[in-house]
Amino acid sequence: MTIQPWEVKASIARTKRDDSLGRVDPPLQGLPDSLPLNSQELPNAILTPKELEITEKYTATELLAKLRGRELSAEEVTRAFLRRAAVAHFATNCLTELLWDEAIARARYLDSLPEPLGPLHGLPISTKEHHGSKSPNGTANASYVAWIDKPQGSPMLYDILWDAGCVFYARTTQPQTIMHLETSSNIYGRTVNPYNRDLTPGGSSGGEGALIGMRGSLLGIGGDIGGSIRCPAAHTGIYGFKATLKRVPSGGQRAHMVGKEAIMSTLGPMATDRDTLELFMKVILSTKPWRLDPSLTAKDWTPYKFTRPLKIAVQWWDGVVMPHPPMIRALKEVSEACKAAGMEVVDWDCGPLDHRKGWEITAALYWPDGGEEVLGLIEEAGEPILPLTKFIIHEQPSVKKLDQHGLWKLCAERDAYRAAYAKYWTSTGKADGREVDVILCPPSFGAATPHEQSRYWGYTSHWNLLDYPGVVFPVTTVDPEKDKKDLDYEPKNAEDQFVYDMYSPERYKDAPVSLQIIGRRHYDEKVIAALTEIERAMGRK
Repeated sequence: MTIQPWEVKASIARTKRDDSLGRVDPPLQGLPDSLPLNSQELPNAILTPKELEITEKYTATELLAKLRGRELSAEEVTRAFLRRAAVAHFATNCLTELLWDEAIARARYLDSLPEPLGPLHGLPISTKEHHGSKSPNGTANASYVAWIDKPQGSPMLYDILWDAGCVFYARTTQPQTIMHLETSSNIYGRTVNPYNRDLTPGGSSGGEGALIGMRGSLLGIGGDIGGSIRCPAAHTGIYGFKATLKRVPSGGQRAHMVGKEAIMSTLGPMATDRDTLELFMKVILSTKPWRLDPSLTAKDWTPYKFTRPLKIAVQWWDGVVMPHPPMIRALKEVSEACKAAGMEVVDWDCGPLDHRKGWEITAALYWPDGGEEVLGLIEEAGEPILPLTKFIIHEQPSVKKLDQHGLWKLCAERDAYRAAYAKYWTSTGKADGREVDVILCPPSFGAATPHEQSRYWGYTSHWNLLDYPGVVFPVTTVDPEKDKKDLDYEPKNAEDQFVYDMYSPERYKDAPVSLQIIGRRHYDEKVIAALTEIERAMGRK
């Protein structure tokens, strides 16, 4: 049997993507011959004033009000976001498919109804490619050449969103193995940051990050097992929420190692504003999805109300890698705003918590088969293994193929680590009876990382190990005058040296800088409520 070269098979997926972009009507005019470093102004030169108004003026909640009141039709909203998504793709290479015909047909159907279909009536929602789709002939490859053209239906989460009245219109890129904190694959190439082409938009939901970062979407769906929602949200200056496992339905997506429970991923929202995160959670959990998926936690979304000022612990660093100056500045600015608003701010000392040990456990939990399944898929198609795939599998000393007893032992280590962390959190209330409400911390060591340099996961993956919910929100941008390099700093270890050497303020000029709020397991609503309080302290609505 003749084995088809991987390049030939990959071209099938790229041709499908290119053909879908060729459906844009009217075609995009005014595209530059060469792209600027920062693509944020590009839509202004290409889209109509009405398209700019629809895609820029409203939050998702405001847009839904316009749709329900028939001030805007679902079709004109959908067309505006389809065209803006095409612009975003031109700038960042963020799409695997533009669902032009299907989206417009769906929008016209919604417009024909006498009453709105549901709480998301007419809202365009973008989706990560490997999750699947509502398309009648849908496929998903999860960025594996071996899976190109493999039929794939709709996951339960997308069925809920569809029944709530949304319009699916764009599918977005993820990296090889879906396990990089940036987004590059042999099929679709590299996705770049809309604020700086020389930086990554993060991963693995980097296509979503780049698309939403250019307002080619107001709400998109990512997935997170090590930071794959929060990292790209942070790198592109948007909002992203990782819930506690088993709050959001995650079954039905195309993925490797299905059935592995050592450490698991969860699907979740990425958005241009804070309120859309909670809107998403309310819509999903209002359907009581645990009645169809018994593995889910049977718990409604119940908004949390603080009855006294927050007690916030600031994690200045994780004891392994020191954040870059812009991240430290962001922590200082936000913590000072919280203090000025009457909140209690204390330090979170990672020293006794041994985050390095946490990473050793996490990396091993990712690959209890030593990476055998994913490496087999790559080998099956003959596609090259990319450097960051080698990094996360081959270069982690704790990654080994385990027997059953070895897996049991590793899971016992995980549970013991979780118990020690919970005990430490509880101890923060010993002095005054008030334990810490949330942790304010970096979502990465710095702003968006240069390509191929995303080799430290600790600031996001640690919370996956603990299964703590986390939300990312934008704070500031890199300012070379304010964020000068500390030339006197002496790195503490090899990882710290690598990250320190990476930084120069000019390289990151204008890149978004975001922070992360972490809560205890199952305190998802409290995390979102804390975000509201902290943003108010920052002077936001």
